[in-house]
Amino acid sequence: MSGNTFGSIFRVTTYGESHGPGLGGVIDGCPAGIELDEEIIQLELDRRKPGNGIAGTARKEADRVKLLSGVFEGRTTGTPIGFHIENTNQRSRDYSEIMNVYRPGHADLTFDAKYGFRDYRGGGRASGRETVSRVAAGAVAQEFLRKLGIECQAYTARIGGIGGAVICPERAHELPFFSADPEVVIEWEERIKEVRSQGDTLGGVVEVRVRNVPAGLGEPVFDKLDARLSYALMSVGAVKGVEIGSGFMAADSLGSENNDFMDDSGFLSNNAGGVLGGISSGQDIIARAYVKPIPSISKPQRTVDREGNATEIRVGGRHDICAIPRIVPVLKAMVMLTVADFVLLQRRMG
Repeated sequence: MSGNTFGSIFRVTTYGESHGPGLGGVIDGCPAGIELDEEIIQLELDRRKPGNGIAGTARKEADRVKLLSGVFEGRTTGTPIGFHIENTNQRSRDYSEIMNVYRPGHADLTFDAKYGFRDYRGGGRASGRETVSRVAAGAVAQEFLRKLGIECQAYTARIGGIGGAVICPERAHELPFFSADPEVVIEWEERIKEVRSQGDTLGGVVEVRVRNVPAGLGEPVFDKLDARLSYALMSVGAVKGVEIGSGFMAADSLGSENNDFMDDSGFLSNNAGGVLGGISSGQDIIARAYVKPIPSISKPQRTVDREGNATEIRVGGRHDICAIPRIVPVLKAMVMLTVADFVLLQRRMG
């Protein structure tokens, strides 16, 4: 059993740890003839890389991708696409004091329970740094879907309880925090500065929207499209909740309010988020991911060591104040990988 591979046909297997030599992966099942080079992937990686913005970590990484296989003369060959991203700015000494102490909110205790030991340097495989491989793979999926006219936008809906409007989602990648609302950026900046001064961290909400998805993707029982999207988004470490369309609000609404009525022009609303009965309806797919605060805080926290003794910890090192905005390209990548896989699954059925 392996938890390092995602997808059925468009499949990616990733490797690497936060403080190892590097991270990377192998993409299998990508069709031949897709225009692809390192700079196409690099564009997405640059949007995720550390060291950008006031919410980010002080760790600086170039995150330069190197394609190892599966591409010739700027096009995919249909064979496995291998890629590698070198780690260049690790400071493992920052973690020596927590070698035998469990950090609250991290996977320290559970890794010990599963494997009997753990890589304490930045969380090892459980580190957010692992997501760099997802973004690289998602960039390849995006190029495949682009040829089909399928487009994806991801933007921040809320940080620290402060919500923004969806005004210009197409410009979100140009604005701080991947905001779709230029007016809320200053409020988010002030909130982050306030929380940073308190030695604390923040969470938020990211929305992902996929346009021009054909109707008919997904299965009606276990392999529902919305179920797989939720699985994909929840596989990102900081995500604690996912909703599709009206999501959690549907539980408090009436059927007459939540149903998407239709007339001869098509659907009149999209509370279903583009998925009905686990199958895409042809409307925009809309998913939201609820992201927890970064667990590494400089405030004192009660915990235990590996022997079960009570102790107190302050987490040092270089950490984000909020997973947003760096998590936004990661969530977009997971949605792209899911949709690409379902497109190929549908082709196989046809």
